[in-house]
Amino acid sequence: MLHRSLPTVLLVILLVSCQAGAASTGPTASPNRSAFPLLPTSSTTFPETPGPTPLLSRTRTAIPIPPTPTSRQKTSEVSHTSEVFAATPTKPPITTLLFTGIIVPARCVQAALDANGNPNYPYEEVQDIISQADIAVGTFNATMSDKIEHTGCWRTYQLVGSPDNADALAWAGFDVMSVATNHIKDCGVMKSWCDFAMFDTLENMRRGGIQPAGAGADLDEALSPVVVTLNGVRFGFVSLGDSKLSPTVFAAEEQPGIALLNEENMRKAIADAREVADVVIALPHWGSEDNLLPNWWQREQAQYTVNAGADLVVGNHTHVIQAFQTLVDPSRSQEVPVFYGLGNFVFDQGQRDHRQSIILLVRFRGRNFLDYQLIPIHTDPDGRAHLAGPEEAAEILQRIEQANDWLD
Repeated sequence: MLHRSLPTVLLVILLVSCQAGAASTGPTASPNRSAFPLLPTSSTTFPETPGPTPLLSRTRTAIPIPPTPTSRQKTSEVSHTSEVFAATPTKPPITTLLFTGIIVPARCVQAALDANGNPNYPYEEVQDIISQADIAVGTFNATMSDKIEHTGCWRTYQLVGSPDNADALAWAGFDVMSVATNHIKDCGVMKSWCDFAMFDTLENMRRGGIQPAGAGADLDEALSPVVVTLNGVRFGFVSLGDSKLSPTVFAAEEQPGIALLNEENMRKAIADAREVADVVIALPHWGSEDNLLPNWWQREQAQYTVNAGADLVVGNHTHVIQAFQTLVDPSRSQEVPVFYGLGNFVFDQGQRDHRQSIILLVRFRGRNFLDYQLIPIHTDPDGRAHLAGPEEAAEILQRIEQANDWLD
């Protein structure tokens, strides 16, 4: 299994290697794995040879992610492959993708931003990590609108933030946001499920240069992929939300909203993405809140997502870090990593496991999945995210290992 050798050593940032292989006879398969050393600041490339995993520094400085020497500017246009590959004729370049957990700049987080006048505040201690990834992806589980009164720290389920948060997300380095969430139409305490709140949120993101995936004026638009081209490879992102979310948020033929997660829609979304992308990444919003393990429905959804042709699955919604595994698409004989949930990245929930998350780094060499890295994160009550301390980092990794064992 993908998770079998997950280390529980104190003070570790985990990096494992996962390469595609032949399908096994069971539901999952075991890719090759190896630990990579943490890179010094001066490095410009990931090492190709495994080495010992160093200890995590006690300081909360961001760990730099080296740029790929052949990286090109991110664009929605298809790059000229011959020009990109000329620098490395024997090997395609490496592209690093970054994924975070749930982002909710509302309630106490928004109150803190209003108090200190700094919308960048939640991301300042992790901005170096996010911005140095080639493509950074988050899950935005709120709305941004200047037409709605903010609630302060009052524990409402209406999660509304300022449009300034879009600029903060862009400053942090995000490129793509999954928005197929249950709070995308939140619009205040006295009313809910407003289309204008969703449209304001999408507009504010695009104004900041962030591409939202999973919502639109109708179902076709909500199912449409976001495509980012880098290093001659087109990465397509699709985002769909579970049917157990608020029913009023779902898009229809003439109804704005999010893409409903079912097998038919997932197959269509991935097929459409495959026509315009080389690598297809599914971002489902799914699962039962506060559950470390994916429920049976999540696991079924994961399998049909893999069978539909996804190359990577990164989910969210449960507000806690969930297990991960490798599933096999029998039609392609391809192993596909599935990360069920990364936890709360920026939110004000107070329970300890609600304030822990994982930054997931995934590297592709050309179109092929190469390896991934887990960075444990702690979030303060006011939403400020930073590297978890040594003991908490070990606790987070151990809990993931236990969840992965239980998943078997």
